[in-house]
Amino acid sequence: MEKPIVLVIMDGVGKGDGGKGDAVAVAKTPTLDHLLATCPHTYLKAHGTAVGLPSDEDMGNSEVGHNALGCGQVYSQGAKLVGESIENGVLFASDTWKDLVANAKDGKAMHFLGLLSDGNVHSNIAHLMALLRQAKAEGVKKAYCHILLDGRDVPATSALTYVEQLENLLDELREDGFDYAIASGGGRMQVTMDRYEANWAMVEKGWRTHVQGIGRQFASAAEAIETYRAETGCIDQDLPAFVVARDGAPVAKIENGDSVILFNFRGDRAQEISLAFDRKEFDKFDRGDYTGVKFAGMLQYDGDLNIPENYLVQPPVITNTLTEVLCAAGISEYAVSETQKYGHVTYFWNGNRSGKVCEALETYEEVPSDVIPFEQAPAMKSKEITEKMLSAMASGKYQFLRCNFPNGDMVGHTGVMDAVVYAMECVDSSLKAIMEAADKYGYTLLITADHGNADQMVEVSKGKEAVRTAHSLNPVPFIIYDKEKTFSVKDGAFGLANVAPTVVKLFGITAPACWEESMI
Repeated sequence: MEKPIVLVIMDGVGKGDGGKGDAVAVAKTPTLDHLLATCPHTYLKAHGTAVGLPSDEDMGNSEVGHNALGCGQVYSQGAKLVGESIENGVLFASDTWKDLVANAKDGKAMHFLGLLSDGNVHSNIAHLMALLRQAKAEGVKKAYCHILLDGRDVPATSALTYVEQLENLLDELREDGFDYAIASGGGRMQVTMDRYEANWAMVEKGWRTHVQGIGRQFASAAEAIETYRAETGCIDQDLPAFVVARDGAPVAKIENGDSVILFNFRGDRAQEISLAFDRKEFDKFDRGDYTGVKFAGMLQYDGDLNIPENYLVQPPVITNTLTEVLCAAGISEYAVSETQKYGHVTYFWNGNRSGKVCEALETYEEVPSDVIPFEQAPAMKSKEITEKMLSAMASGKYQFLRCNFPNGDMVGHTGVMDAVVYAMECVDSSLKAIMEAADKYGYTLLITADHGNADQMVEVSKGKEAVRTAHSLNPVPFIIYDKEKTFSVKDGAFGLANVAPTVVKLFGITAPACWEESMI
């Protein structure tokens, strides 16, 4: 090994079209502009098949992106993994599914909770519909859906489209005395889907809505959405919670002993609500008279922490990660981000592994995120992350250092263009400081991203320009900077999984045979 390496991940920063909706281009980013103008670089595919998703119409996300960055390989992920298990029948042959169905047929109800869209980032409505059809085929008499509205991985006001699709299916399934209905819901950024314990109040709000039936009542989910839009002007992700009622009473609450399936496949925003259902010992909020249900996730969201205990689809077993290779070579590592992306540079980076490969060689630092709308504080914790990274670089203790700046993604999801532009300028300022430290202390600096977002803040929907809050399908940069050495990047079609092989080549380490090729 000739030099230590720093990897900076600019979360949600892709290569846009350079127009007015491209916040990366609109922002004043002299450091990034200089690096792209003077350094060897290429652009990486960060969505679809390059990160293990079913097709190139599927946008990438931070979880599969960091899996690919950290393991040098492409694994079937999320939607693709679940889709395969549904198609080949393995899911329905699992002991977990059989147990949930048997319980529901024994006088209980079956509940399906999750994000209602076809965004393929957290869930897919097609999976929910397949589960509902199978439940009916196996004789489950009562099944209820608790829907979380998206508007983040799909167009910002598309919820009614998905509600209509679901209601049409439920109408079919209600024949012959079966009771299948939507029971509750709310916007994903208001109820249930918090992550990294940043805002347990969101989860509690979901619990009150789905389990206790507490909330404003409507005759249907469509009525709730239309009413809230008219009253608040909110996009889907921010719509308040609602309860669907018949004759003044909730259609269905999640009762003790019922069967409950969380049909999201992505782990970060599924873990907290899973803990609320799954754990006998739980102190994050008062669950009232709750004594337990038969609960399962679509996947196991954290294998080391056993969240949840039961799940429908076996997760990919990711081995031969970059951290395993570097630890085997005795290379010390440092990773830092704020709460919103801390799990990405640790858990997801290490192949969905909680904890460390080698305690002696790995140091992780988390900067607590503020619980505040990201557009109100678009700098997020970029300054604090930078300070910790500079300190780690100055210490000389570590040979491979990585950090994630969440700004482009988290602020990008708000749809507030001015805030996203400022967020990008904060990231650029941090990049400048790290670049100067690389010069001072003798590091090779690599800069990349996990997927696009800030690079596409507007889209055309039904002939009209609209705010875009979802990830983009754009490629992401990969830049090599070293004041003292010259590198060249090969020609080729590369993806995120090519980053790890490039890192080990820089270190002079032989990559595992199962990895993709190096870019240098």
